[in-house]
Amino acid sequence: MSRSGTAERTTAETSISVRIELDGTGKVNVDTPIGFLDHLLTLFGRHALVDLELKATGDVHIDEHHTVEDTALVLGRAIDIALGERAGIRRYGDVRLPMDEALALCAVDLGGRSYTDIEPRPDPLAGGNVWLELWPHVVETLAREARASVHLEVRRARSTHHLVEAGAKSLARALRQAWELDPRLAGAEAAVPSSKGTLR
Repeated sequence: MSRSGTAERTTAETSISVRIELDGTGKVNVDTPIGFLDHLLTLFGRHALVDLELKATGDVHIDEHHTVEDTALVLGRAIDIALGERAGIRRYGDVRLPMDEALALCAVDLGGRSYTDIEPRPDPLAGGNVWLELWPHVVETLAREARASVHLEVRRARSTHHLVEAGAKSLARALRQAWELDPRLAGAEAAVPSSKGTLR
């Protein structure tokens, strides 16, 4: 059975459409007006091993915030739709991922409740690269819409690029672990990995 999800959002600020296949091979086709966002989405798809089609337009003449936030929102919704009742999934993912000097640690629970804890969390008023402000917001928005709990820490990164890229790769791989199907749960009464019997 295909585990795919499609979601769209159109406002006065942005227009986003996403289709994701969780059991894919890393085929990615993304088109946004922000080069670094394209880069992050591409590596997310490759490391999560999903097939991802995403198109976004937005008011980037004002700033990148609206487009980045709404892209994370719609991607999270598509993931939630693709997961369905979440039956048979492993539910949890835990990854340690090095990228040169940076070490990313990410733990994920697809238990149906959203929570995020992200370190480091730079002061958005301190100035510097705009992605220092946007990155925590991306993770929080994605986790909320996907109904996931995400704990993400990146240690010793010496650049914003490495901080964000290592974080995105570790998040993708932790999610991949969490939504993989556990063959021992196939057809079992306890197919939903929760004592409550539901992850909705």
